[in-house]
Amino acid sequence: MEKSVTNRGFTIISFTDLYGVKCSLQKSSLATEDAIWLGVDDADPKIMASKTPQGGTGWVRYDIPDDVMLYTRMHLTRKQAKELVNALNVFIETGDL
Repeated sequence: MEKSVTNRGFTIISFTDLYGVKCSLQKSSLATEDAIWLGVDDADPKIMASKTPQGGTGWVRYDIPDDVMLYTRMHLTRKQAKELVNALNVFIETGDL
């Protein structure tokens, strides 16, 4: 995990998941209450190659139009983060949920 600061001065922790996907935990700029952003940094959409004009097999990159938005990170309040931490602690202790 690598801790740094965004261009706007908010703390961000970057890391990769089990599959090497880039993820982050970032302090939110929300002015009305404390919040964080948590999740993958890029949706990295894929489509079956057989469904493309080029054809083929396996999953290939699927280009999303610029006017389409994909959400990849959760925007969590402190209360929601606490509930998530409780569930994660059960997983840490037992390997289950």
